[in-house]
Amino acid sequence: MEYLPVEVIGNILSRLEEARDVVIASTTCRKWREAWQNHLRTLSFNSSVCPIFHDLTASRLEILITQTILQTTGLQCLSIIMDDVDEFSAAPVIAWLMYTRETLRQLHYNVRTTPNINILEKCGRQKLEVLVLSHNSITGVEHSYQKFPCLKSLSLSNVTISALDLSLLLTASPKIEVLSLTNLDIAMSDTQTTMDLNSVSLKDIYVEAVSLDKFILEADSLEKLHLKDCTLEVFELVSKGTLRFLKIDDVSVIQIEIGEGAENLEVVDVSNFTIMWPKFHHMISRSSKLKKLRLWGVVFDDEDEVVDLETVSACFPLLKHLSLCYDLKDGAVHCGLQGSFQFENVVVLELGWTVINDLFSHWVSEFLERCPNLRKLVIYGVVSEAKTHEECQMLANFTSSIVRLMRKYLHVEIQFEYE
Repeated sequence: MEYLPVEVIGNILSRLEEARDVVIASTTCRKWREAWQNHLRTLSFNSSVCPIFHDLTASRLEILITQTILQTTGLQCLSIIMDDVDEFSAAPVIAWLMYTRETLRQLHYNVRTTPNINILEKCGRQKLEVLVLSHNSITGVEHSYQKFPCLKSLSLSNVTISALDLSLLLTASPKIEVLSLTNLDIAMSDTQTTMDLNSVSLKDIYVEAVSLDKFILEADSLEKLHLKDCTLEVFELVSKGTLRFLKIDDVSVIQIEIGEGAENLEVVDVSNFTIMWPKFHHMISRSSKLKKLRLWGVVFDDEDEVVDLETVSACFPLLKHLSLCYDLKDGAVHCGLQGSFQFENVVVLELGWTVINDLFSHWVSEFLERCPNLRKLVIYGVVSEAKTHEECQMLANFTSSIVRLMRKYLHVEIQFEYE
């Protein structure tokens, strides 16, 4: 070990990340201490990883963190996550940020302070590439001064911010590619009913637990869009057809438009969502490059609707992975499988149901006949703890029918997933 270059030792210490482990390792010898002071690049203070932080007072923690940070030079990644820890004084936190900001590339910041600190003011106009901010408030973004010329990834969680400031923050980040917004408290002015975000560089956006009347996203380069647990009256995407991944999970929305953005879609994943199938299909119908379609736990606006699988087969000829789970209506014998169409390229098929019955067995059988190149079948179901004799018998009959069916398709791997 004594022949290791001090820079290599610095890389080893940086991989430890957690401050407690770094400090302990640095006591190995003088060379390791030198590596800590001059070549350490990553340092993390996380109360969930180091429970001893909960036993210390806020003032003692401030001293400990200050002593550790001030013995380093050239930190590039700093993580300060203090969940369930008393509020810190603003002065030492400002000192940490001012000391490291010229070299910092990544900042993960979840610290409650008194008074609140304007993180953007401390970190603007620097080399920051990744900012993860939680349980703080952002007010009065001044995009002409608080610029983030190198910022590529921004994550805001449980943050209070106005719609205008969020828009200005994106404007101040001309290279941003990844944006994550989770459980934001978004303030709207008396005359404002729409949140309009605009970015020419944004490629990936994740939005969770956000409630808005109208959300307009203008992102010419967007490739991935994921909406989860949101309540929106209107969502509109304006892009130039670069979108490849669309995921909608447990979202309440009256109107959703992705316009020209659907042409290059490769993955569409929709779950726990009420849809008008004709309208939804029209929205994605031009996605001729679609390779994966997942409609899981969807509820149709019209109870007589089913997914028009013949149209799906015709519109998405490259489809390789198909996942379907929705209520199969009694009497709907074919459940969208009328006609003689086939899914020539589907190799993975996932089917789910909420109630075990003969209709589902028939549905599985019909699907297998229409997937000549299928390699894997996954069947999902819900099995309650307390079942009547009739329900147990139905499950047994279903299992027997599947066993008989799979004897015809020995080349297909079958997997069961029960909840």
